[in-house]
Amino acid sequence: MDAVLTADTWARESGVLETAPAKINLALHVTGQRPDGYHMLDSLVVFAAEGDRLHVSPSDTDRLDLAGPFAAALPAARDNIVLRALDCARAVMAARGHTLDPLRIELDKRLPLAAGIGGGSADAAALLRVLLRRAPALGETLRADALRLGADVPMCLDGIAARVCGIGEVADPLAALPRLSMLLVNPGTPVSTPAVFTALARRDNPPLPPVPEFGFPSLNTLVDWLGETRNDLEAPALSLAPAIGEALILVREAGARFARMSGSGATVFALFEDDVACHAAARHVAVCQPNWWVLPTHVAATGVSP
Repeated sequence: MDAVLTADTWARESGVLETAPAKINLALHVTGQRPDGYHMLDSLVVFAAEGDRLHVSPSDTDRLDLAGPFAAALPAARDNIVLRALDCARAVMAARGHTLDPLRIELDKRLPLAAGIGGGSADAAALLRVLLRRAPALGETLRADALRLGADVPMCLDGIAARVCGIGEVADPLAALPRLSMLLVNPGTPVSTPAVFTALARRDNPPLPPVPEFGFPSLNTLVDWLGETRNDLEAPALSLAPAIGEALILVREAGARFARMSGSGATVFALFEDDVACHAAARHVAVCQPNWWVLPTHVAATGVSP
């Protein structure tokens, strides 16, 4: 076997630090359901600057160490999606004649769980990105296999602003997106994705309107387009977690240009004119709801000047 991914390849490094950014669904339409139960989606996805963090280094045995404000709520080690991603990568590499020596993965869990912002899928994708930088030829195969870990994993592996279709595996990158000042707010109510889909009234909703060929050169053009879209999961999530509605009211009162729930909830995102307005809104929400998770962040510009 070609041992390109043994511990020797990490020897000159103290380890690799990788961010697992929060995944935000700016719009999410549920357009159908496959015979196997998977829902067909049409979504505009972006990634925040902040997220969980993984530190990957060589080890005598595979090991996952957990830290951070949300670590206590994570599942037992072998059930964690990060270690399942490692198993997936090792199998793909073995089939191609590569070996992957044991790794220590330190996960700093900063994003709330069951929150509609990627979470575990982003963590798994972050590990796969670290490994793919050492074996880039495996990218297509590993991306396809990653879908078995979760529908969000391929898009999180890409980590780019895109229109995502299918069950999450088909991504069409945006030609342009302005830098977005974004506030994330979670009222601390975990929301079960299966429960939200069960409460969904319709599964054959219309798709997104056409994305402009040249993307979104400004916040105004993006907000105008978002006004013609939906998150089809917001209504059923609200029925399960009414605090989502309270979060939407608070960020709108604080001057958001646009606000909506992300994914299956309960995290709400809000877009602001600039970072000053975003941070002011964060302070307002934190004063009103001191026990909520509040994160002022941004989405990097794509194809346009920031």
